[in-house]
Amino acid sequence: MQRQQQRQLEAEARQQRERARQARAYQRHTAQAHREYRQAEARQRTEELDAQVASLQGVLAAGCRAPAFRAASLMRSEALQPFSPGPLAVPVPMPDPNQYQAQGGWTASRRAHAEAEARARFERDWHAAQAAEAQRQQQLAAQQRQYEQWAEAQRSEVRRYNAGITEVTEGVRQREPGSVVEYFTAALYSSTAWPEGFPRQVAAAYDPGARQLVLDWELPGYGIVPEAKSVRYMASIDQDKETPRPAGQRRALYREVLAQCMLLVLHELFAADEFNALESVALNGFVDDHDPATGRLAHIYLATAMAQRSVFTGLHLEQVEAVSCLTDALRGQLATRPDQLGPVRPARKPQDVGNRVVAHGGDEEPDLYEMDPIAFESLVADLFRAMGMQAVTTQRSNDGGVDVDAVDPTPIRGGKIVVQVKRYRNTVPPTAVRDLYGTVQDAGANKGVLVTTAGFGPGSHTFANGKPLELISGGELIDLLHRHGLRGRLGEGGRAAPTRQSVPPSATTPPDDYNVLGMSWSGRVALDVCALVCSGNRVLSDDHFVFFNNQQTPDRSVCALPATAPDKAAIRVSFDSLPENADRFVLVAAVDPEVNPQADLSGFTDACIRLLDPAMAELGRLEVSDGRPGETALVLGSFRRRASGDWDFVLGGKGYTGGLEQLVQDYGIVVE
Repeated sequence: MQRQQQRQLEAEARQQRERARQARAYQRHTAQAHREYRQAEARQRTEELDAQVASLQGVLAAGCRAPAFRAASLMRSEALQPFSPGPLAVPVPMPDPNQYQAQGGWTASRRAHAEAEARARFERDWHAAQAAEAQRQQQLAAQQRQYEQWAEAQRSEVRRYNAGITEVTEGVRQREPGSVVEYFTAALYSSTAWPEGFPRQVAAAYDPGARQLVLDWELPGYGIVPEAKSVRYMASIDQDKETPRPAGQRRALYREVLAQCMLLVLHELFAADEFNALESVALNGFVDDHDPATGRLAHIYLATAMAQRSVFTGLHLEQVEAVSCLTDALRGQLATRPDQLGPVRPARKPQDVGNRVVAHGGDEEPDLYEMDPIAFESLVADLFRAMGMQAVTTQRSNDGGVDVDAVDPTPIRGGKIVVQVKRYRNTVPPTAVRDLYGTVQDAGANKGVLVTTAGFGPGSHTFANGKPLELISGGELIDLLHRHGLRGRLGEGGRAAPTRQSVPPSATTPPDDYNVLGMSWSGRVALDVCALVCSGNRVLSDDHFVFFNNQQTPDRSVCALPATAPDKAAIRVSFDSLPENADRFVLVAAVDPEVNPQADLSGFTDACIRLLDPAMAELGRLEVSDGRPGETALVLGSFRRRASGDWDFVLGGKGYTGGLEQLVQDYGIVVE
């Protein structure tokens, strides 16, 4: 027993030694793997630094391989996506008479009765299929018309845009300064030659007598050159150690990058000159930084050159040493210590040319929120003048509510325009739109325009509908400014979001599971049928009020549709796609005051809502209360979400004498 216990103890000791050996081996393996991973990571960072430096050294060579800018590249095609009717393209299948054979009947009378029943079933189904086919054809024709209207609008926009490009190129041929500047700045902005992260800010002017383009171009800052030269992993302290790039090497590389940028700008300008508009280019390269002398943020010029076409086109840029080429061959200037912002003196600036300087890009674009009110009104006046109108700002006192007086010289549709400017951050209240309408009437103007840095709610659009008023929101204002060569931004966000590309109606695919609510009524009164997505008795937001100026909700769960007989209005709704916090879907109708200004809802009778599936097959009908004399708006009814998730319809009937404006106030939309 003692020997057996001894052997057991020895076996356990051997097992413990083996486990300890395995643990030490695992620790060595883990440490080795960690060390190799960190070493590989350091090598990768070093390779990235080397690749960054190689990219900076090859800016000019890579840029010279990029295709030259041509005005034709800006032209848009009139080709559109073809009409796609979807399921409406498939005709409704007609019933096969062979499938309607008499069933049973041993006697002649029974067989005759069975055959009569079969014929009746066939005729009933045939008439139903014919009606469905007629409805399909009506819907197909309506969708075709809608597509054609959209397509024509798109083609008109493309033709207008292309005509603008043609006008600019013709202006370049005629050496018109504005066209020349617009063309060559477009060449610089559309270039694919510049590495990511390089700035593109330019101010330019054109001297037609000397055929010289004078421009300031922003250069990259000193931080574009990496401060570290390599990275090495230190296993003893388990940390990466960066080897700094020598200051002289970093400065030399930065000067080389600046020289390459200057030469690349000159190359792109001369290469884009297919109209022989440039005899020379005066180029100044600057950085936006704090001036060491004053401490203020300023343009600090680090390079300048005046290049003649005859001299520049004789250079082989792929083989030159950039600094020597700029300073010797072109006799330009380059700061000796650009890292310390030692400036050079430009020979000629855009402001020296004498005509208007056009500037683009950069965060120095004026923030419209912070702009002086008088300067903001002057900017809006500049915009109207850039759009071909005569415009002047009014005096600050006794202006009668008019900030800018404008005249559109266009025959027939032109005339006097009064402009009000509202520098708001929140939604413009409808009272401002009402005040503008009163000003238009008092001034005897043809139109009133309200320009704001904010936006408008449905109450404002409701009031402006059908009146000689135009509402320009902040995003639209920024887009107009940039399209006409002016500058502006809204707060820290900078520029307006790009305009969404228009898509044909057939491309706005609804959710797979939806219903169409078709509404019909007796009487000839013109009605606007609207929908509100609500939580309780409050609409979720202005965007969840679907009406003539807002055709769908942001998530497209609700959308207004063209009506097909027998319906006079139609709305598509996907109940399952409505927001989770929505528990009411309210349908309302209101008299259109522009079509029937004296009408009320006394003639609104025999109204019903048809519930249709995506194939436009009728699932059921919901009766609606009749209108009453004196009322001009009516709640037709509401669908309400139950605890089970189902939606039930609750008949409405509440009428309003104040029209749609009074009705939507009950649902939390601000009109007054």
